Amino acid sequence: MRNRVSLNLHIPQPKHRPGEKAEFSYVLVPKAGIVERPASDAKAQDITSLAYSLIRVLDDEGRAVGPWNPKLDPETLRKGLRAMMLTRAYDDRMFRAQRHGKISFYMKSTGEEATSVAYALALEHEDMCFPSYRQQGLLIARGYPIFDMMCQCYSNARDPLKGRQLPIMYCSRKDGFFTISGNLGTQFPQAVGWALASAYKGDDRIAVSWIGEGATAEGDFHHALNFASIYRAPVILNVVNNQWAISSFQGIAGGEESTFAARAIGYGLPGLRVDGNDFLAVYAAAQWASERARANHGATLIELFTYRVEGHSTSDDPGRYRPADEGKAWPLGDPIERLKRHLIGLGEWSEAQHETLATEIAELVRETQREAEAIGTMEGGARPPLGTMFEDVFKDMPWHLRAQRKQAGA
Repeated sequence: MRNRVSLNLHIPQPKHRPGEKAEFSYVLVPKAGIVERPASDAKAQDITSLAYSLIRVLDDEGRAVGPWNPKLDPETLRKGLRAMMLTRAYDDRMFRAQRHGKISFYMKSTGEEATSVAYALALEHEDMCFPSYRQQGLLIARGYPIFDMMCQCYSNARDPLKGRQLPIMYCSRKDGFFTISGNLGTQFPQAVGWALASAYKGDDRIAVSWIGEGATAEGDFHHALNFASIYRAPVILNVVNNQWAISSFQGIAGGEESTFAARAIGYGLPGLRVDGNDFLAVYAAAQWASERARANHGATLIELFTYRVEGHSTSDDPGRYRPADEGKAWPLGDPIERLKRHLIGLGEWSEAQHETLATEIAELVRETQREAEAIGTMEGGARPPLGTMFEDVFKDMPWHLRAQRKQAGA
């Protein structure tokens, strides 16, 4: 029999386009506190529902509710709030520096600060992080100097990476921050490999990685999950679903058909889907997954459900593919405002304190920028010494590089 129905393809399309009204009625946001928290050693097949729900702790009034509440002390909450505020202020300042021609490129993490800062506080400092390019909050929360971050962006003489990386592609071994790779999918298999090595050596450190939802369509994502599952690697694999991969929305990567957390199920891994704008929920999920990894129960895949408020980078104009007010309509709100409201509700913060802290942070970032720019920017100033281009590649420099360095007079 001949098929009389014409075949056609489904081409995923975003719900809103420029000029249209943004609304997210199709995003199901369950009440905070209703998702059960299993033991961290639960079998993956017994908790598959967590891949389709949404772990939330902060309710609409800013109260921490439900079994996932990590019950953090006020000082830790204030530390997290400050780190998120500093990350945003730093982003804003460096974005303006790029627009003034002082650096070549920049990427902001506005609206996604909790996905990195909460992790930095939940993990051990020695754990190794394999970040994407919107996890600068990890470094900031771990106390890495924003002066060094700025110098890296300017590629000046104080650049810790000696001008070898694009701006924002930071690296700090002592702070457990693996070099950012422009080929983002590679971070997952590298994290799994590092975790396997840690377990093979009998170490006690775990690995954590982040990629965007767009990179889940790459082979590296699946290779990493396969190895993580087979060998029960002590690793946490985060998919930051911020709804947009450059100019293509998350449906292009498969987000219309299922959740990204659900991809864990086929590999026999637990998958958690978490409100990425809820600092407490992200902290709790990181805590649960790290407990699991440290007890040799294996890897966890976590989808951090959030929204990319700004453009993909300074090379991107989001107004060409989505409504200008779409970020304001995002139903999960702003991570900084939500944590601030929670602290105020506890009686551990106030609007006046918040305003004072914001002013202090703004002045800190301004003054640090002056110091960094006094050394040099893309427009001019001191650069890393010429001889450094021959260093940091081989443990023992081969003869031909020694000859080239001599020829260059370096």
